[in-house]
Formats: sequence, C-alpha cells, structure tokens
Amino acid sequence: MKKYIEIGIGNTWFVRTELENEDGTETEIKGIVKPFKLRSVYLRIWIRRRVLILDLREGIKIQTKSKENFKIIIGFYGV
Repeated sequence: MKKYIEIGIGNTWFVRTELENEDGTETEIKGIVKPFKLRSVYLRIWIRRRVLILDLREGIKIQTKSKENFKIIIGFYGV
C-alpha cells in the first residue's frame, strides 16, 4: 500500500493522508497515518488545468488535468 501525506491548500484538509491500495482504490484520511517509511518528497502546484510536479525521486513533470483547480501542496510519498 502506498501512502501520500500532503500539506497545503486545495485539498479537503490542510493535512491529509491518501492511501492507495494495490487494486487502485484510494482512501483519504484527515491528518497523518503512521507508520510511514519515506520514499520521496514532492511539491505540486496546480493552476487551472496545468499541474507542475517537482519530485526528488522522479524529477520535474507537467500534467494536464480535465478539471480546473488551484492547489499548492508539499507531499511525502512512502509506504
């Protein structure tokens, strides 16, 4: 199971943990869920349909989304 701890504006909660199961389903939980083993840190800036992701593990990515939003998130990826 993958865990994403995100802190910032634009999500349902200022601090949240997203759990991604092996089958692709996701669960969002308020706060930080432990235990957590850090794999990477990322910054995600989402303005309208464009998303800029700066990831220490995967580098720089730009994505286009189908819906418009505004988010500035620092995230921690782990298991």
